[in-house]
Amino acid sequence: MTSGRCAARLGPAERAEALERMASEELDVVVVGGGVVGAGIALDAATRGLDVALVEARDYASGTSSRSSKLIHGGLRYLEQLNFELVREALQERALLLQRIAPHLVRPVPFLFPMTHYGWERPYVGAGVALYDTLGFATGLTRGVPGHRHLSRSRALRLAPALKKTAFTGAVQYWDAQVDDARYVMMMLRTAATYGAHIAPRAQVVGFLREGERVTGVRVRDLELGEDFEVRARQVVNATGVWTDDIQELVGGRGQIHVRASKGIHLVVPRDRIHSVTGIILRTEKSVLFVIPWGRHWIIGTTDTEWTLDKSHPAASRTDIDYLLDHVNAVLSVPLTRDDVEGVYAGLRPLLSGESDETSKLSREHVVAHPVPGLVMIAGGKYTTYRVMAQDAVDAVAHGLDQRVPRSCTDRIPLVGAEGYQALWNSRHRLAHESGLHVARIEHLLQRYGSLIDEVLELIERDPSLARPLAGADDYLRAEIVYAATHEGARHLNDVLTRRTRISIETFHRGVAVAQEAAELLAEPLDWDGEQVKREVEYYTKRVEAERRSQEQDSDHEADAIRLGAPEIVPVVVPEHT
Repeated sequence: MTSGRCAARLGPAERAEALERMASEELDVVVVGGGVVGAGIALDAATRGLDVALVEARDYASGTSSRSSKLIHGGLRYLEQLNFELVREALQERALLLQRIAPHLVRPVPFLFPMTHYGWERPYVGAGVALYDTLGFATGLTRGVPGHRHLSRSRALRLAPALKKTAFTGAVQYWDAQVDDARYVMMMLRTAATYGAHIAPRAQVVGFLREGERVTGVRVRDLELGEDFEVRARQVVNATGVWTDDIQELVGGRGQIHVRASKGIHLVVPRDRIHSVTGIILRTEKSVLFVIPWGRHWIIGTTDTEWTLDKSHPAASRTDIDYLLDHVNAVLSVPLTRDDVEGVYAGLRPLLSGESDETSKLSREHVVAHPVPGLVMIAGGKYTTYRVMAQDAVDAVAHGLDQRVPRSCTDRIPLVGAEGYQALWNSRHRLAHESGLHVARIEHLLQRYGSLIDEVLELIERDPSLARPLAGADDYLRAEIVYAATHEGARHLNDVLTRRTRISIETFHRGVAVAQEAAELLAEPLDWDGEQVKREVEYYTKRVEAERRSQEQDSDHEADAIRLGAPEIVPVVVPEHT
């Protein structure tokens, strides 16, 4: 691939073709789950020459992989647990993502670590951050981010005037990286499709095909049409995260892997509510709290509590929100209130179940298992190390295929949009002049699409009205809504407002004010009639209403009950155990 123009599309026609291919051919491997790990496995398998398909019951990255802290990091707190290897591996992946795999999507971000004690704390923290920087050097690559530096209290306050002067004694500044997690998954799936993978969302596995003990494929329900079909494959990989145990039960593989869900919630507040040019990391009694720069916003998170309720739509309670506000306000000179909160999102971490009763102490390492012939299970891990997890899973697939399969090469495969990105960034003023868009718009598009920006600009060239921003969410152009359906696999309004864009958490109206305009833009590429447009807007509005009300409840059970009151736009069936 030498330019973004070669990238595969994930539009309605490509979904239909992918489903047809899955139903008519025996594949080498079918991947169940379209989060970051499943997408990584599909890309790894496709780039090793295997014939691969991926099915996802909902939208790509609709679970954990769109609701993270959006950091690509080694996990500074794991150094205190002496888990040096996990940190080193994650930091090497960070360097790869920043410099080779996705420079258009992953970018450095600074953090200030305020200290609260004189004497012992600075050498202790300083030694930890120095080790963190040292572990960040990857083979053949630089670290990709600046090194840390020590700051006095007065110098720290120049960077972060929002901090309460009496709340800290000095600080260390260090660097990590961040990413739009859902966007990254979608770009990875487009890359996999470019190398021949068959990809389909809204396609739910409802059972397994068996020949004696061996798993020989899956039964899939197309949730858009309500039709069932069989996908035959020599190996099946379950990469469903917090749903791992549910899928395991379908094949009677109990006892192989146990995953516990840990809920983490995040708040989004406007950038002007916290006066700082750097992110901030704070210690809490159980973990750490991040204040993360996010465009014109801050993301504040996260919590770490066990969750045993609905996995599809974990709910944030008033208690969760107040916990984050209380902890961040302990160091801010001007405290935040609930009225400052634009968006709230809750996600579930798939933690490997262990001896501890506390989810904050469970393992972030991953495990691969072969519970029955023909089936590979993978669980655990963290977003940053998805590529290593995918490599291990496909190694297990290769073992099951009992044939020579090339070694993984994804450490050398840029995602679509990466090739030529830097040259285009350097030419952004020319692109602005040629397109008639402001250079700030071009920068926004380049940091979301990389060298695929040409495809978005072509839409605008054909229909100049798409160059206008959405009324009520003017960070995003109308063209981006259309492009989400034609190229990025979005099937519903919710997909576009919560994952292809982040309007649902970046506006006080949470997307309701733009729902009608966005649905009308989606109508043509998705072949919707007026009734479907109305239905999409009503569903989205009810979803936001349910989330708002759930966030007023004191307990998880109350919040969950109210959040489940919003209907699914596509009913998801309950699988039958076989």
